[in-house]
Amino acid sequence: MTSPEHRRPGSGRRAHRDRHGRGLRGRLVPATVPLARTKAEIFDDLVLDTVETLERRFAKELAGVEFAVEDVPPELNVYDSDVLEDGEVPLARLLPGRPGRQEVPPRIVLYRRPLEFRAMDREDLADLVHDVIIEQVANLLGVDPDELA
Repeated sequence: MTSPEHRRPGSGRRAHRDRHGRGLRGRLVPATVPLARTKAEIFDDLVLDTVETLERRFAKELAGVEFAVEDVPPELNVYDSDVLEDGEVPLARLLPGRPGRQEVPPRIVLYRRPLEFRAMDREDLADLVHDVIIEQVANLLGVDPDELA
């Protein structure tokens, strides 16, 4: 056995090669192709697009409103009137704020999976998300949804 001082340079394991001697793997996606996005990320972008459009037009009214996305609605036997349903399946929920010592801002929660299930494609999903957000914001502000659209 040789001592570490007598080894040839370059012998032993190389940090930049794999076990087959082929070198490091390159990019998995070509630089010209956008990286894949998850369904959840795409859904979040659709929500943000609609919310940003509404906030530009109604900045003062929507100043303290929070928007959230959950994958599925909570399991409840009966939903309150603050839930937008399609049949028996909740699509979104409006949680009105509570003023006082422990101030809680109003919150609109969209349920991603039920909305995705009802859409045929991405464009249909974008329209559905837009309609649901408009409906919930209209309920929050006490106006007709046609005034917001």
